[in-house]
Amino acid sequence: MTAATDAPSPLSRPLSRIDGLTGARRHFRYFDYVMAAFVAILLLSNLIGASKLANIGGVTFGAGILFFPVSYVIGDVLTEVYGYANARRCVWAGFFAMIFMAFMSFVVVAMPPDSGWTGQAAYEAVFGSTWRIVLASLTAFWAGEFVNSFVLAKMKLMTGGKHLWMRTIGSTVVGQAADSALFYPIAFLGTWTHEQVLTVMVTNWGMKVLWEAVLTPVTYVVVGWLKKREGVEVFDDNLDFSPFAKAKSV
Repeated sequence: MTAATDAPSPLSRPLSRIDGLTGARRHFRYFDYVMAAFVAILLLSNLIGASKLANIGGVTFGAGILFFPVSYVIGDVLTEVYGYANARRCVWAGFFAMIFMAFMSFVVVAMPPDSGWTGQAAYEAVFGSTWRIVLASLTAFWAGEFVNSFVLAKMKLMTGGKHLWMRTIGSTVVGQAADSALFYPIAFLGTWTHEQVLTVMVTNWGMKVLWEAVLTPVTYVVVGWLKKREGVEVFDDNLDFSPFAKAKSV
């Protein structure tokens, strides 16, 4: 038997522990795909689901809530597998993608329609978000994602990488709280009553956290699959956690 056949498979080798600074500088095999999925789901959940109110079993909620929390699940995967610095890159990529989406929507809606085209009213209803909705979405996403990633990274250090379910759900509880606490008051306070804002804010926060908990088995599968193929375990114990840290310091 040759030495090559005696060598263990890369997937069976123990993971090598690296710190956050090393993880930020490392090339990962699947990182680009995960980042693309994160940005795509973020944009689509805001573009397609944000404008529709759904009602199931007497409960009214924004239809996008079914898919937007998936971006938080992918955010958890990014932080857990690739570290806070790489997750930070994805949050900024998603943030600027949302800005461009809002700008493009504004320009396209504002363009004078052709006289033979009858879809302007419907187009405005779907894509014509007010400046408050846009500001609320951008602010809430930015803060919520960074809080989520920060809490998850810190909990990983505190637990020594154990109890993934506790870290993903715990970070979502805090991150989604920040998201909801910013989005609904900025978007609707003064238009809705205080009671309506508080009710929808708490209800949607609870639904997002529940959805994260339901998807925990999926998170375990994806995290395990990616870690085996990347071959490392990132612990952010040597990293600047500022959202504005410069590339040379990460």
